[in-house]
Amino acid sequence: KSIPWCARHLAEPNLIVRRSWNRTLGPGLKDSLYSVTLNNPYAIASLLIFYPDPDAAPEGPQPSIPEVKTFITLGPLITGFAGVCHGGIVMTIIDEALSALVQVNRDRGAIKGHQGLMTAYLNTTFIRPVQVPGTFLVTARLEKVEGRKAFGSVVVEDENGVTLTKG
Repeated sequence: KSIPWCARHLAEPNLIVRRSWNRTLGPGLKDSLYSVTLNNPYAIASLLIFYPDPDAAPEGPQPSIPEVKTFITLGPLITGFAGVCHGGIVMTIIDEALSALVQVNRDRGAIKGHQGLMTAYLNTTFIRPVQVPGTFLVTARLEKVEGRKAFGSVVVEDENGVTLTKG
């Protein structure tokens, strides 16, 4: 909330705001990439997930959460080119945003499946460089669910709402 453009997003009514569960090391080194390797001020300094509370919707409780947003603050040591986030890290961020979207919906029972769900396909379009250090808005949208498969899209934007990457 100390970043003005982020605070505007977080001021929306009926938001659920939560720390990402991938920032805690799980059994068998689960989530070690985000909880250990990238969890520092020089890589991914902070990660905050938020979405509208589907049980506070004006038309009544909603079965699924169609969109989950993430603020992510990237440090200076995840570059490919100087001052530009490495494309592999950007793809990792997109993948994790989709994971958060699926997890939130699985917790509500809107997506069925076992705990070992993994990404089968990730198509990424790099539009503009992700300049680091900086804070970015990552929006994951649920497009459809077919059986145990979930399909989504992700957009990474800067503070001015400029689209940097799509997945």
